[in-house]
Amino acid sequence: MKNTGYKRLFKLTLTLMLSGCASNPVVKIDEPTQTIATIPEQAPDFQRQELIGTYANSLPVQKFIQHMVLEHHFSADYLNSLFAKAQRLDYVIRLESPQPYLGPKPTHPSPGSWTRYRKQFITEAHINNGLAFWGSNADAIQKASVTYGVDPEYIVAIIGVETFFGRNVGKTRILDALTTLAFDTQRRAKYFTTELENFLLMTREEGYEPLNPVGSWAGAMGLGQFMPSSFRSLAVDFNNDGHRNLWDQQDAIGSVAHYFSKNGWQNSKPVAEQIQGQGGEAIIELSAISGSEYWHVHHNFKVIKKYNNSDKYAMAVHQLAQAIKLRRL
Repeated sequence: MKNTGYKRLFKLTLTLMLSGCASNPVVKIDEPTQTIATIPEQAPDFQRQELIGTYANSLPVQKFIQHMVLEHHFSADYLNSLFAKAQRLDYVIRLESPQPYLGPKPTHPSPGSWTRYRKQFITEAHINNGLAFWGSNADAIQKASVTYGVDPEYIVAIIGVETFFGRNVGKTRILDALTTLAFDTQRRAKYFTTELENFLLMTREEGYEPLNPVGSWAGAMGLGQFMPSSFRSLAVDFNNDGHRNLWDQQDAIGSVAHYFSKNGWQNSKPVAEQIQGQGGEAIIELSAISGSEYWHVHHNFKVIKKYNNSDKYAMAVHQLAQAIKLRRL
């Protein structure tokens, strides 16, 4: 009976020990446990941070986030958190989607439209500030001109027309502008979705906090007003500090020159000359208050239009460049 008692006691003790262990999971310490960092980001159902805020219920934004995760290996959590802070901008929607003009299609430019446009940029303030900008950045402008084969006065004039030499770079947060344009407008939604993609890639490549950059309502940035795709392909680190920064004067100067060079600028070649009367090839008409102006334009004029596809814009850049150059002599 004594042996039997010990056997019963041993069995009871063993049973209690086994039942106690069964209530806790077994961890094999010789096998590494999976951490958050090793969970595949491309898993479509892995989103610990939910998308909240203005775009919480936007299927296009959700699809865009999934695209960025699968195509560019962004963290879904990171993008959900980022777009939770994005704001829809009503004024951007209005600017991108103006009321359509329902009247008759004009056969000629509106009377005096070139004169009114010209008055915005060919001013004493633009010329004098252009001289000051050139003077304070003379070394960088000369270096950019030589490096990329671009006449220096046109580098200066582009920055003058675009942002008044850095005074008007814009105050709209780029993330908000591009998100609104990509997902709340129709006319160029595909284009702006691509620019939003490039913006996120740009911020990752350059180490920018995506909520910080500001610019135009259309998403253009810096002294030269580059869109994100142009930034990624054409911006340069001209001051050699390891970063491309279009809000920096030297980087902006080098980047504008690089932009012109890549689009085929011909150094020291003509841009445009005013002629009497119309007719012939490469002739444009600009409507001045005093009557139509006719200009013979060359290859470099078309290069300026790569920046902004407008005859009035290109002519304003040309005339401002010549005015600043003449005053500098």
